[in-house]
Amino acid sequence: MRAENGQIIKLEDYLPADFVIHQVDMTFDLRDGHADVLTRLVMQRREGVAAEAPLELDGDELSLTSLALNGTPVSPQNYTVAPDSLKIDDLPAQDQFTLEIGTRLHPEQNTKLMGLYRSNGIWCTQCEAQGFRRITYFLDRPDVLATYKVRLEADKAAAPVLLANGNPVASGDLPNGRHFAEWIDPHLKPSYLFAIVGGRLDVLKDSLTTISGRHVELAIYTEPGLAERATYAMDALKRSMWWDERRFGREYDLDVFNIVAISDFNMGAMENKGLNVFNHKYVLLDSETATDADYAGVETVIAHEYFHNWTGNRITCRDWFQLCLKEGLTVYRDQEFSSDERSRPVKRISCVHTLKANQFPEDQGPLQHPVRPTTYREINNFYTATVYDKGSELVRMLATILGEDKFRAGMDLYFERHDGDAATIEDFIACFAQTANMDLSQFALWYNQAGTPRLTVSQSYDAKAGTLTLNLQQQLDKGAAGTGTLPMHIPVRFGLVGANGQDIAAEAASDDARVSGDTIHLTTASATIVFTGLNQRPLLSILRDFSAPVQLQYEESEADRLALARLDPDAYGRWRALTDLVGDSLADAARQWAKSGPQTVSDTVLGAIVEAADDTSLEPALRAQMCSLPGETEIARLVAEDVNPEIIHTLRLQTLARLGMLGGETFRSLRAELAEPAGEFSASAASAGRRALRNCLLAPLSAAAGRPDDAAKQYAQATNMSDRMAALTVLVHQFPQELVSQDALTDFYNRFESDPLVLDKWFALQAASPNADTLERVEALLHHEKFKLANPNRARAVIGGLAGANPSVFHRADGAGYRWVCGVLLQLDSLNPQTAARMATAFRSWRSMNPALRQQAEAALRQLAASENLSRDLRDIVERTLK
Repeated sequence: MRAENGQIIKLEDYLPADFVIHQVDMTFDLRDGHADVLTRLVMQRREGVAAEAPLELDGDELSLTSLALNGTPVSPQNYTVAPDSLKIDDLPAQDQFTLEIGTRLHPEQNTKLMGLYRSNGIWCTQCEAQGFRRITYFLDRPDVLATYKVRLEADKAAAPVLLANGNPVASGDLPNGRHFAEWIDPHLKPSYLFAIVGGRLDVLKDSLTTISGRHVELAIYTEPGLAERATYAMDALKRSMWWDERRFGREYDLDVFNIVAISDFNMGAMENKGLNVFNHKYVLLDSETATDADYAGVETVIAHEYFHNWTGNRITCRDWFQLCLKEGLTVYRDQEFSSDERSRPVKRISCVHTLKANQFPEDQGPLQHPVRPTTYREINNFYTATVYDKGSELVRMLATILGEDKFRAGMDLYFERHDGDAATIEDFIACFAQTANMDLSQFALWYNQAGTPRLTVSQSYDAKAGTLTLNLQQQLDKGAAGTGTLPMHIPVRFGLVGANGQDIAAEAASDDARVSGDTIHLTTASATIVFTGLNQRPLLSILRDFSAPVQLQYEESEADRLALARLDPDAYGRWRALTDLVGDSLADAARQWAKSGPQTVSDTVLGAIVEAADDTSLEPALRAQMCSLPGETEIARLVAEDVNPEIIHTLRLQTLARLGMLGGETFRSLRAELAEPAGEFSASAASAGRRALRNCLLAPLSAAAGRPDDAAKQYAQATNMSDRMAALTVLVHQFPQELVSQDALTDFYNRFESDPLVLDKWFALQAASPNADTLERVEALLHHEKFKLANPNRARAVIGGLAGANPSVFHRADGAGYRWVCGVLLQLDSLNPQTAARMATAFRSWRSMNPALRQQAEAALRQLAASENLSRDLRDIVERTLK
């Protein structure tokens, strides 16, 4: 199962390890310049494995300093060592034995931020997916489960805080100003969940009593001076722990739960057992430095990593092909938590928007893969929207198909049956099949077949007979992944909406599909459903709650969409009707513009947006979602072929201005009504929703006026970061040449130059500015004194800001955007391959561009692919993108 030298690893080749590791004892001697690690493994040959089979351990850039078997040094004739492997012969046939391995590491030089590294004076580990092998030689795979005991030794002045997984058991002083701490994790875990942290850290402490009465000490450690900004994260943690007890019956199982927030971290966060490590952007905030989106993000990520304690830690993955088993399931759980804590329809719409923006393009491009891949060359490149977000949608579909009670029964059985286990997707599905007494083999195709199915819907109403006939078809094309195209089980939630805005009850009959309550269970390639007993033609509200991750093709009339946007009693249905109407109108206009010149979106469509903004029957956050125009990337996805980003950019700006002119009076009245009293701030969902609606109206009003006055005034008067960033975005993106815009940008920098998280916003805002000179400005940002390419957050802000959030500049007609991104990715790859590879996915939709852009993108990618010494991470993405 080892992925060496870029070889292809296949699911079908899975075999359990030849050896079992029962216990891992580790001692870390942390010093300036190096760290010495002594690992003691209590091991045994797996029953049935040949007595002469050698032990082959994984490594990565390791230096072996000692090797002993049962206390005796191993003869050099009995082992072969390299930086990436250790092979040992002549081991006991069946008896348990002890292997001691010494390694020397250089954490300060580890810019990959995988394994043990030291940044800003803090020692930290990141071991998922294959980072533990950068610490010691090991069977570094998720199905090797053991208990761990860790001893940390360091200079007390350099690292007064020493943390590891599990519970603390001992600590004390050592000679020469050093000290130690010992930790024991009594729960079986794979090596990817191992963690240590050491350094000068501040702490915010709290505690919680679980449902059974267990007292748990909680702590969030931060870089010095920042602990107060972890207050909201601590509150989110406690709410997450209580919610998991109530919703899923899951109780925490250690005496302590620690979180560490650091600035140099590749991922958003990591769920190491009892010691979560976070990128500090998902822990630190207050109203002066964080937007409402930041607050929501902290709440979600804190919950996600805590929920992994059961879905990922107590039950882990048998192999990395099962990654969605922990990630998709845990994303579903964190989405449900946020839905209960905030607004269920608003959260659902946000999740669908994210899925369509990130996962749909992945499904439709060269990086396509099933939710459970069957092959990989670099596992780090499969931490994708398909695994996470589509994986979550599959769990949600399962809950829809089974119903709340049967779904909960299946989850309970899963927790009971597989606690302490390394499980598979088949194990997961089998639990639900048993508790629901249902054959779920067709549903399981969702995990194995790549691509987004098309769900085509047509209808006909017979007034005389009082019937509505629905025809549904599903089709899945074979894409880059080359997987199957068999019909799948698609749950299609629906409603028949009457003229009074209420759902109409009707009898349903079908020979092809099962209709249960408000859900059509489509299991064949096509089906016909006839609804009877109707005394009026209903409006069809289809795919409510986005009940399946499909591409809906439904020829609704503009009149029906407008009516549903006003009348549908289902909030998601109202949003879908309006945003589909607006998105399709913009995509049609962009296509026609490319053929015959400038086009516009009708006043009728724009008027519906104005009406939605002013509909007080809807919560403000939902109104903000309904009246926000689709972004340029979303419009490009809808155009689908021969995309011209310049046309899309110009069309969207013109449409924004026309929306502002049409809704001017309404929008200004709403903004005045929604303004918060000076000095008052609440992070509540209700307050955030009011700010969201007020701020989303600023852009069209400013575009219509053609002046920066409103945005400049809001920036000057802003008392929280949401209002400040909304105003600054309008200024910098819509009025880049205005002096007031540059003054605001300078003021923002002067206010926050000492705050890395806020300064990331400053960098990202400029990189995402759709202006003619942005590429030159971004090039200058790379040489800014506050820019550090080795810092993942800063690199993502600048490179990701341009490549991922600025389509009109990234897809510049002269190809300069492509060449610039490839050039800087090459620089980043030598420092941090994982981050470089993830940002290279910005090229995933290059084949959908117009011919001239396709030629430019391909040339830039091929030049990058021809570069010597590309990391396996980046080469994997580039070569797959070019296929």
